[in-house]
Amino acid sequence: MSDMLHDPLEGIEGRLGYRFSDRGLLVEALTHRTYVNEAGGRDNQRLEFFGDAVLDFLLSDMLLVRFPDSREGELTRIRAALVDEASLGKIASELDLGQALRLGRGEEKGGGRQKRSLLADAFEALLAALYLDGGLDPARRVVEALFAPLLSSRDLLSGRDAKTELQETARLFKGELPRYQLKQVTGPDHDKRFTVEVYLGEELMGEGVGRTKKEAEQDAARAAFLLLKGEG
Repeated sequence: MSDMLHDPLEGIEGRLGYRFSDRGLLVEALTHRTYVNEAGGRDNQRLEFFGDAVLDFLLSDMLLVRFPDSREGELTRIRAALVDEASLGKIASELDLGQALRLGRGEEKGGGRQKRSLLADAFEALLAALYLDGGLDPARRVVEALFAPLLSSRDLLSGRDAKTELQETARLFKGELPRYQLKQVTGPDHDKRFTVEVYLGEELMGEGVGRTKKEAEQDAARAAFLLLKGEG
């Protein structure tokens, strides 16, 4: 137990309930491109690419079993909510991936260990590393353990997205409809990040980040909805 406290990689293995045979895969999954730019080696982008596909596959299988009577559109919506940046970032934080990330000096100083986009990418890379190291069964066990609690969320399963929830709540509490504004687009063409703000009248109610403008709007709507519910 004491070793786990001092070795971030062992800590992650302990929380996953899985020990890697090839530690190099685990290290690669936690290596950001800014670290490679300074120190060389291989970053986690290829594992992130593969992990995205592994996660979609395992979640699709999980949802088919849990919701046998659901239609394609509903299953697609639930899966999209599970794999958005907010959900993946939360899971990555629970695994404490931030402390184990290998970052360049600039990214380190810029708070990279707490950035949700970096954490979400690292989780996908970690899942790919787990699959490549141990095969489908351990990857499936980890996905089910981490995502099952999210499936119990009433908001997730209600059949309505965050923008719809915000629109109705804003109309009820404020008598206004939300307005979304694209704040910035960052990152290279293959890995863009969209930042969107949501306003009620002239008041900024929330900000969201996503890999698409639509995902960023959903993220912003969730933040604004929680703020409104708190005010109400």
